[in-house]
Order: sequence, then structure tokens, then C-alpha cells
Amino acid sequence: MTAWHVILLASAATLALKLAGHLVPAGFLQRERPARIADLLTVALLAALIAVQTLGAGQALVVDARVPAVIVAAALYAVRTPFIVVVAVAALVAAGIRFVA
Repeated sequence: MTAWHVILLASAATLALKLAGHLVPAGFLQRERPARIADLLTVALLAALIAVQTLGAGQALVVDARVPAVIVAAALYAVRTPFIVVVAVAALVAAGIRFVA
């Protein structure tokens, strides 16, 4: 099986999953429990993506300037700092640590 076969199979599976989502009745999605699960699942997937992108490098676990930058960004976001300021400060923190190290 070549890479193109895998890409085509993954694309077909994604399309099938999206189409299956349209078959779910709207009344089911408006109930409290499924709506809460969908909200929490979104947050969990975003947190996992942030963790993988911050700490992962291939198959290794890497702790470098990105970790303090993400911590600073989370702290600024928690005190409701505007998003552009959070991004700029986190970038400056990472750049400063890389400059010093």
C-alpha cells in the first residue's frame, strides 16, 4: 500500500464520518448531555494538540523554550489579555529564552 492509498482511504473515511454526522437527528444534539460532551471534547482535543505541538518532536519528548512561552500565554489568557498581546508576549518569551540559552 502506497502513501497515496493511505491518503485516499483517510479522505474517504473522513468524508464518511462527516456525512454520518449529518444523519444524527437535530433533537439528539440539542439535549444537554450530548451538547456538553461535544463542548468538552473540543476543549480536550485542543489541549491535546497544544501539548503535542509544545512537547513533541518526532518520537521524543522535548522541553525547550516553547514550554515557558505556553505557560506565559496561558497565564495572560487567564487574565483576559487580548489575543494579539498574548501571542506577541509568548513569542518574545520564547525568543528571549532561545537568545540566552
